[in-house]
Amino acid sequence: MTSDLQIRNPQVQVQIDRNRAAALGVSARQIEEALYNAYGSRQVSTIYTPNDQFWVIMELMPEYQRDPSALAILSVRSSNGPLVPLGAVAQLSSDVGPLSVNHSGQIPSVTISFNLRPGVSLGEGTAAVEKAAREVLPSTISTNFFGTAQVFQSSQQGLLALLVLAVLVIYLVLGILYESFIHPLTILSGLPFAGFGALLTLFLFRTELSIYAFVGVIMLIGLVKKNAIMMIDFALVAERTEGKSPREAILEACSIRFRPIMMTTMAALMGTLPIAVGFGSGAEARRPLGLAVVGGLAFSQIVTLYITPVIYTYLDALQKRLHPRGTRLERALEATRSVADGAPRLEPVPAERAG
Repeated sequence: MTSDLQIRNPQVQVQIDRNRAAALGVSARQIEEALYNAYGSRQVSTIYTPNDQFWVIMELMPEYQRDPSALAILSVRSSNGPLVPLGAVAQLSSDVGPLSVNHSGQIPSVTISFNLRPGVSLGEGTAAVEKAAREVLPSTISTNFFGTAQVFQSSQQGLLALLVLAVLVIYLVLGILYESFIHPLTILSGLPFAGFGALLTLFLFRTELSIYAFVGVIMLIGLVKKNAIMMIDFALVAERTEGKSPREAILEACSIRFRPIMMTTMAALMGTLPIAVGFGSGAEARRPLGLAVVGGLAFSQIVTLYITPVIYTYLDALQKRLHPRGTRLERALEATRSVADGAPRLEPVPAERAG
């Protein structure tokens, strides 16, 4: 760890005795102006010549500027008129201070830089620094990360918002497609299992949740959602058009759609397995993405084949209790079936009767 704060510069602290200064007719502003006139660069006049001009700067002689004891005999003009020595209205003490005062914006700041030990992630390092800051620094000091740590934190916050937004958009699209607030939840019910499988795989392989791994988790949303859509869409059509019960419809959907579900899942697994194994240059950076996708797909595929039908039957029953008349599409199909069942049937007439 390194820091740009170096407390090595000799300095003199001037502590004003405000009560004594007020009794002698000296204000803090007058003391500050006297110190600036002695040690600053105050321009008091300009000398003009035919060819040039010269600024007149008022300051102490160099031998007095280098002597800290000269501060005690520095005089300050009081409001009453006489000169008052600085030592009579202030206490002078020697100390050390910073060589330079850095700023972040307009606020004085100190930058502390740190490196990570081998095998320690950036997330663990920033968490340790934040914990130490909470325990050591007072509440009047604000802290912030810069550089790689700042980019890491901003990217993590952005990815989390992206994940939530992706799930929300998918829910809205599925709700419009199926005209239901319930069945999109059935389709999205496999996402927690996929996320758990991805995190479990990363934990077993001792891999951190990097940006690549987070991208893999976002990819899992589309891959896992596709399996549920294959079953739920078929079950809804069978339930609405053929009049089957939710249990019969979802069982038929599972048996018929099992083969395409396994084909697409295995294709995705085989496509990301080389990334998870890690071949080629830069494979260690892409490996978390492959592990997240492979682990999440494998775990969610095993679980959702059994969990999704159960969730579908319970949520379908809940939807029918909340909306006894069904959705607009279901009412239209029911009306169509009723008209078809009530229509007169045309029977052929024998030829002799027709004649």
